[in-house]
Amino acid sequence: MKGIKTISAVVFNMAMGALMAVMLGVSPAMGAVTMVTVGSVASLLPLPAGIAREGVYKEIWTGEVVKHLRGRLEGSWLDGIPDQSSIVNNDAINLVEAGVDPDVLINNTEYPIATQKLPDGNIVLKLDKFQTKVTPITDDELYAISYDKMARVKESHGNAISDAKFKKAAFNLCAKKSTADTPVLKTTGERVPATGRLRLVFADLVALKEALDNLGVPAENRRLVLCPDHANDLLLTNQTFALQYNIDRNTGKIGHLAGFDIYEYGQNPLYTTAGVKKDLGVAATTGEFRCSFAFYTPRVFKATGSTKMYFRAAETDPESQMNKVNFRHYFLAMPKKADAGAVMMSDYVAPVQDAGQQPAQGENAGNG
Repeated sequence: MKGIKTISAVVFNMAMGALMAVMLGVSPAMGAVTMVTVGSVASLLPLPAGIAREGVYKEIWTGEVVKHLRGRLEGSWLDGIPDQSSIVNNDAINLVEAGVDPDVLINNTEYPIATQKLPDGNIVLKLDKFQTKVTPITDDELYAISYDKMARVKESHGNAISDAKFKKAAFNLCAKKSTADTPVLKTTGERVPATGRLRLVFADLVALKEALDNLGVPAENRRLVLCPDHANDLLLTNQTFALQYNIDRNTGKIGHLAGFDIYEYGQNPLYTTAGVKKDLGVAATTGEFRCSFAFYTPRVFKATGSTKMYFRAAETDPESQMNKVNFRHYFLAMPKKADAGAVMMSDYVAPVQDAGQQPAQGENAGNG
């Protein structure tokens, strides 16, 4: 029995090492050998009572997933946003500590200086929790050291969490509806016949710039995240944008226009025709489209909490005899203040139909 456990541990370590190597772009064989070496050395080291040696390998694998998640942020439209991960406590963050700013007195002559209770004082927010569904891995796949299978399993969990993080971050950075501090503007270009959506034109970008000007947002560090519809609109109507359009498919970054560093992202929030942001996961209906949004990077923040891997060995599951794995990760991105940015939604003009005329084929709600 001890021999079988030893062989299983070696095989498991080889598989984990291969996975990490694939993610890092090196030879799977090198990763397998390295992990077995690490495991062998670890087996010789004393551990505190009650600590299982399997946990050492699980922590290593979790660390690689964390690296994968961190790598997905680099160069993206979330890169460069102030990172407040260092003040996360129990996967929660205090808004005051995150940088909600007090008023500033200039050339003050009155003392003592008045106290000011910050509007978000002592508000502690729980970071968003992202959990993947459980993936089963058979003993046969594990013992055969199927590098491709194991690499896909680990990478798919990391990618799924990253995709959910970006989608939720975009949702958090867009206002629920238009207010004096959170303007939601509408496009003014020509109507797309098939959907009734009004295209984004350069004048709309100028209006977006003016909205940020009116909010007192500094001219530097303004970032605009275009939805694909709006990016395509500018490609059709703005030669400067078309000439510099060379999107980095890894980051979504495009270039610079109208004072904005421009990115493209395909999962921006949906807005109703009345200008209200729809809840996550709710599908578009007629006249509803994804928005674009702009923000000033110093007035928003992001924070990363804990990441945990859950693993159950097949030997503890006699019915299905499957190894099972999933991950839990905490992350939050949101504005420090309500006046951090503005939203540009697509306006809608319903098609005019004669009595008894049927809608033309190809008219799909929510597509520009």
